[in-house]
Amino acid sequence: MYELRWQPPYDWAWMLRFLGDRAVAGIEEVDATRYVRSFSSGEHRGLIIAEPDEASATLKVTLSEGLQPIAELCLQRIRCLFDLDCNPQEVTAVLGTLGAARPGLRLPGCVDPFEQGVRAILGQLVSVAMAAKLTAKVAQRYGNTLGERSFICFPTPQQLSAVCAEELQTLGMPRKRAESLLYLAQAACDGLLPLMAPVDVEQGVKALQTFPGIGRWTASYFALRGWQAKDIFLPDDYLIKQRFAGMTPAQTRRYAERWQPWRSYALLHIWYTEGWGPEV
Repeated sequence: MYELRWQPPYDWAWMLRFLGDRAVAGIEEVDATRYVRSFSSGEHRGLIIAEPDEASATLKVTLSEGLQPIAELCLQRIRCLFDLDCNPQEVTAVLGTLGAARPGLRLPGCVDPFEQGVRAILGQLVSVAMAAKLTAKVAQRYGNTLGERSFICFPTPQQLSAVCAEELQTLGMPRKRAESLLYLAQAACDGLLPLMAPVDVEQGVKALQTFPGIGRWTASYFALRGWQAKDIFLPDDYLIKQRFAGMTPAQTRRYAERWQPWRSYALLHIWYTEGWGPEV
């Protein structure tokens, strides 16, 4: 077992609920006390089990035997998923009253940026639950069986790029979404999909929008989760438009500048604070 430290406070109940709502059957299992998922890299594959111990402010991580040779990589991905390197006091100092009520809110990242890209595309214009179900269909059709508790490994870019759009459509997605997915997979194969945040995140988001089927919202959401970019804001988001009623996206963007360089955290607080509104 490995132990990863975090700096309190940390709202584990919210984080596990967030991940649980989006859990992909066959890939992840999430409950109120732990997170379990499959992971693969090259020839190595297995299960990761993460259990927070709030008394000691450590995340207990267990790796199955197949992942022991790449333990360092697994732990690094888990640190990203749970945003363990965040300094909550530093964020709260900038967010002020917005972050005061929930200083333990963290930015959910991901274990596999390519997988997160697939999830972002499949999540377009559907509910969170429907996106998880559709992602599970893709994983179960094209992923490799792990052999541990009926888990499967998420398909690689190479596996998905070999599929035809018509076949993806049979899983319940529109033709253009299937084509967008295949382009993403091929881009990942060709090294054109950045798997880490570029130096200039804003330019990186613009580059993603040149991919078929990826607009500004999807590109920004991928940056938020896939790159765990800390300073992303979504003025065009439906809920953000509701929170900033009467303001144009440009006005909303200017208002959000007060939370730089932690606008991603501000976004989460606004999403998850019922009835929040900007100060006039």
